[in-house]
Amino acid sequence: MTKRIKNKFLISLGVFILLLVLDQWSKFYVKTHFVLGESVEVFDWFYIRFIENNGMAFGIELFDKFFLTLLRIVAVCAILYYLVKIIKNDMKLGYIVGVTLLLAGALGNIIDCVFYGVWFDSSYGQVAEFLPSQGGYASYFYGKVVDMLYFPLIDTVLPSWFPIWGGERFTFFDPVFNVADSAICVSVAYMIIFEYKTLNEEFSSKLD
Repeated sequence: MTKRIKNKFLISLGVFILLLVLDQWSKFYVKTHFVLGESVEVFDWFYIRFIENNGMAFGIELFDKFFLTLLRIVAVCAILYYLVKIIKNDMKLGYIVGVTLLLAGALGNIIDCVFYGVWFDSSYGQVAEFLPSQGGYASYFYGKVVDMLYFPLIDTVLPSWFPIWGGERFTFFDPVFNVADSAICVSVAYMIIFEYKTLNEEFSSKLD
């Protein structure tokens, strides 16, 4: 392993650990300090709002819970394999970091799904306990993903003349998400905007 490849590996590892620790710390803190549904205003455009969901990013539910968790694990294994490969091939550092963000985000939410049902009891009407003596709220692979970041950047009532939704309340940005979701979205946006050429070359090489 050359020094340049080693440095890229260490940077990737550092980004991965930092994001995973930040993601899990924020979830542990909210889970052990907030009741489900509780919301705290940090600024008028930023709230800590504790919710849980069974689905993918931003609470979108598309598959059975157990199947969804297995799908995530397979995806993380594939991303990890690809990340190791592009580091060994001495790809651009920006591209490596982009894939690292995707890996960290995906793994962060997998930890919730696989372990949180066993690690915590229910947050309904109470602050959850970590490793409760009576057992958790679900079995392995059936935990819920913890979300807490809410940014209602625009919160207004649309004017009456606005088509269809006139007079109704409008909020942007409405979804509640977490650090792992953020890492995934930043990764995808960065890769599309700044690494389009590398992505195109990678995709083309697979077709040759």
